[in-house]
Amino acid sequence: MAKGGGAMRQNSDHKKTAVITGGAGGLGLALDAGLRQAGWSTVLIDLPGPALDALPVLAGRKVFGCDLTERDAMAALCRQIRQEQASIDLVIYNAGITWIGACADLSAAAHRKVFDINYFAATEMAQKLQDDLRRAKGTHLAISSVAGFSPLFHRTAYAASKHALEGFFKSLRTEEKQHGVSVAIAAPSFVATNIGRSEAKENGIARPGSAGDGVDYMTPDSAAQEIIRGLQRRRAFIPVGRIARLSWILNRLSPGLFEKLMERKINATGKR
Repeated sequence: MAKGGGAMRQNSDHKKTAVITGGAGGLGLALDAGLRQAGWSTVLIDLPGPALDALPVLAGRKVFGCDLTERDAMAALCRQIRQEQASIDLVIYNAGITWIGACADLSAAAHRKVFDINYFAATEMAQKLQDDLRRAKGTHLAISSVAGFSPLFHRTAYAASKHALEGFFKSLRTEEKQHGVSVAIAAPSFVATNIGRSEAKENGIARPGSAGDGVDYMTPDSAAQEIIRGLQRRRAFIPVGRIARLSWILNRLSPGLFEKLMERKINATGKR
């Protein structure tokens, strides 16, 4: 694997801070727990609402409600975090939604919403916190997907947003290297963050991890452990889970074969 992810060591002056978007979801909370166990302070960001309100007060963790697609609110929150934390050392762009269905049924509004959350919220926050990470010589970590480097059945908008996300952060890596900033991309396969909560909306948008056509689901804790290990080993790209690793290798060696196998497996699973 290529090198380039950030180190997880602490210095003796203060705890390093990790900012995690989508922090009230299964993977966000698992990353929060793993990082705090490793001695980090965390800042969780998610939409205001019951899921965020239900989070207990814990030492070393701050929680903020914010719709990251509202630019002014996101900018104000970044300023607040900057003022309250001694440093911002790791930003994990984990907030995301999926869209499930045939391309013929994809509305323009749903297409744009997927990009607003999965792509623009992450990339605009990266710009807002760019100087902070340069000062800390920290790490941007984008949570992508197998759909970020390969096709995925009935996920046109989602796959497109994750492909775009990877293109942005891979290119950012080439710019930030000279400033001592690392850029890592993690690509989980199917993480069971919302199984049994298939809250698909009328436009096909759903919570990640809630679809019934996934293959070989991982637990959020397992996925978070692999991501944190990848950061500790300074990996630039972290395929998360057995399916992700096999998909990454097979898609590189034979994209056509990968596509056939993916169609057969995902399409068959969705019809059960």
